[in-house]
Amino acid sequence: MKSVPQRTCMGCNSKKDKKDLIRIVKNNKNEIIVDKTGKQDGRGAYICNKAECLDKVIKSKRLERVLETKISDEVYSNLKDLINGGEFIG
Repeated sequence: MKSVPQRTCMGCNSKKDKKDLIRIVKNNKNEIIVDKTGKQDGRGAYICNKAECLDKVIKSKRLERVLETKISDEVYSNLKDLINGGEFIG
């Protein structure tokens, strides 16, 4: 039986199945992308599909520390839209 990959949410620090989390990637061009496929090249970070977790990540600037780069407000806005059930742009 194949095991399901587990990842830790940066907001609540709980372990969940990889497919249940949103992946944010810093690629080799230093671009920050929300990875819907979970397979793009680059350094990845994961967050639950909950507004509370995103708020914690924004407040603590944890995503910036993990990906070692400044995160634009546009990326956070896209994540909020995605979590709130809106359509992802970008």
